[in-house]
Amino acid sequence: MRFLLLSSLCVLISANMIAQQAVFRTQNTNVNSYSTPTKILSNTSNTKSFVPVQDTQTQVVNKKYAPKGANIYLFPLFGEFEKTDAQKAFDTEFLKACDLSFKNRHEASEFFAARAWEYLGEGERDTAMYRFNLAYLLDDKNSDAYWGLGVIAYQNEKYTQAIELMNHGLEIEDNLTLIVDLSTVYIKCFTVDAKKEDLIKALELLTKALTKQPDSANALMQLSLAKLLNEEIDEAWERFHQGFELDPDNASIDILEGLLAKKDDPRGVFKKKN
Repeated sequence: MRFLLLSSLCVLISANMIAQQAVFRTQNTNVNSYSTPTKILSNTSNTKSFVPVQDTQTQVVNKKYAPKGANIYLFPLFGEFEKTDAQKAFDTEFLKACDLSFKNRHEASEFFAARAWEYLGEGERDTAMYRFNLAYLLDDKNSDAYWGLGVIAYQNEKYTQAIELMNHGLEIEDNLTLIVDLSTVYIKCFTVDAKKEDLIKALELLTKALTKQPDSANALMQLSLAKLLNEEIDEAWERFHQGFELDPDNASIDILEGLLAKKDDPRGVFKKKN
């Protein structure tokens, strides 16, 4: 029965939109903003076709509807637009189907968020956006919904929006990996605009992350990058070594090259290329 109900859900979703780069969550990928952007910053996306809900409703004073023809399911949090009658009807049918398929809406939200991360890992950004929005629709206290939408905003180079969404996720759940991801966005902002407050915020977040988990290799590697950008080279080297010792596979070649360009390795472990 559950399989049949889930199949019905898929049909319902596909009727509205059959759609949706790499997963940003730092437990799955090494992310840094020091040199060449990683594939997380790529604008390429294998996007499937979709059929948006047709917006034929006339705009009403004091209500902000999406521009005609726009698909609100491809805006974070539905663009916070007022929904048309057709869109509300779709939401109602979707929620009814979920209520039949899952124990509760929180479980359903977790399910759609998990699928969204999978799509994001496959580079299908629009499908991921849609699924994260559905997760939000089901449970607006699901931190993964805001986190994932923040990742997509980051990939779309909408850094202020990414920070807002991820901060909202952190207000719901004080998650170590989310803290490190958010620090990465602030570091990226610093490399783009050179505003010192962004780097300071990144350092604060990474200090918080390492207070929670001192042996977080991801946090140490990002702290090395932040220290490097802040011209604290000896400290950057120390954090790099600590992160490398904990997880050699997570070490960033870009950060290492940046460190070597500034100063030889104090421990003599890493050498410049001839």
